[in-house]
Amino acid sequence: MALPMGSPTSTAVKICGLTKIFQAKSIAELGVDAIGVVGVENSPRYLAEPQRRELFAELDSYKPELQRVWVVADLDACQVAAALQGEGAPSVVQLHGKETPEQCASLRLRHPNTQWWKALRLRSQRDLCLAQTYAGQVDALLLDAWKPGELGGTGHRLPLEWLNQTTFELPWWLAGGVCAEWIPELMSQLKPWGVDASSRLEISPGIKDLKLVEALVEAVRNCQA
Repeated sequence: MALPMGSPTSTAVKICGLTKIFQAKSIAELGVDAIGVVGVENSPRYLAEPQRRELFAELDSYKPELQRVWVVADLDACQVAAALQGEGAPSVVQLHGKETPEQCASLRLRHPNTQWWKALRLRSQRDLCLAQTYAGQVDALLLDAWKPGELGGTGHRLPLEWLNQTTFELPWWLAGGVCAEWIPELMSQLKPWGVDASSRLEISPGIKDLKLVEALVEAVRNCQA
């Protein structure tokens, strides 16, 4: 099984919600492990297919080892299959909808050359039980805070105490409110496979402050030194 970058002793960094090629390349140059593009149409960070393919194609040529993550929700099988073909295809599909473990397993079986990550929006600590149902069905989990009507990018944080006594059978990424200032507290309590940052690093939706991105990358590296 292909695993995402990072490990319990080497936390990866993903920057999500990119909309501009020049920013994606600048962020790739900072040494992040993954860059995400949002394919959910009602998101303020949505990037339509032609622009998304162009951005991913540029990243594939510029930094082929970097994970190109397409963030979607409840797409049908035909839409997914079409997106995974041709130039500018993602290397990872991150599922933010109501996809069941069975649906995830089916997608993974049909498209074994693509990684499949399932995002779970947690309302309470009890919701962590959902994580176990995806073991063996996806390549990784992304844990985020729940907010009504939002699939992600809210900047809300999960309570760390929900996670610091939980063992996951899958690699997992932590999303929600990730920024440089929070990293020392976060990594003193948890060792996620990766951290996923978006809204706290933005000038406006889809436009990142590169200084904040660089500070995040440096904070993660310093905590691992």
